[in-house]
Amino acid sequence: MRDVQIVPWNKKEELVISVDNSGGIGQKEGDIVFASYDIVSYFSFRVAVMECIAAGGVPVSIVLQNFCGDPAWHQLVSGIHKGINELNLNSEIGITGSTESNFSLQQSAVSLTIIGKRKAGSRELSISNGKIAVIGSPLVGEEVILQGERVVPLAIFMQLAKNYNYRIQPVGSKGILYELGQLKGTLFKKEEVICSLDLLKSAGPATCFIVEYEKEAELKRIAGSYFHEVIITQRSN
Repeated sequence: MRDVQIVPWNKKEELVISVDNSGGIGQKEGDIVFASYDIVSYFSFRVAVMECIAAGGVPVSIVLQNFCGDPAWHQLVSGIHKGINELNLNSEIGITGSTESNFSLQQSAVSLTIIGKRKAGSRELSISNGKIAVIGSPLVGEEVILQGERVVPLAIFMQLAKNYNYRIQPVGSKGILYELGQLKGTLFKKEEVICSLDLLKSAGPATCFIVEYEKEAELKRIAGSYFHEVIITQRSN
């Protein structure tokens, strides 16, 4: 199950709507993690856009809700444009939104909505007896900045998302094990899954994603060191 809303639009198209929220991360004294606002918006954009694209959507509009103050707006937009460029999307995608300027909050907060389109009646790819891997590593908070080399690049995500040989599920705060269950349509126990990564750890701003595949050599060539094999053990009755 995707963290998106699918809305019928016309006979040919559906809207794909995804959202991400960020709180306590920024440049205010009360923030838990200190980061520039372009970094905050970039990673918030990652989450929402990966969910949209994984569901077959092509982003057409971005709505930014800014609770960090007027001075942060241009930095936030800059971070979004960085993500757009990494995905090689249309640079003319509209960005609109609103800033809370009447009151100053003690902590930073951002909400970002992606509106995309896909062909009406689109269905998920079904891969029979597909293998599973995680691309990237689960990171959260300051780890995202300090261990940035372990965050899977958006370019790799996009290359796989555009290829019909792969089925993709972004991983967020609920961790790999939960999202694996969403991908396969069943809940897994920790002891039923083998992986070198922490299956329960938050992946924060979608620092990794799960992929179901058949052609392992091709996937390893594209993913490189970000590739982590996942083995689902046989269940006992």
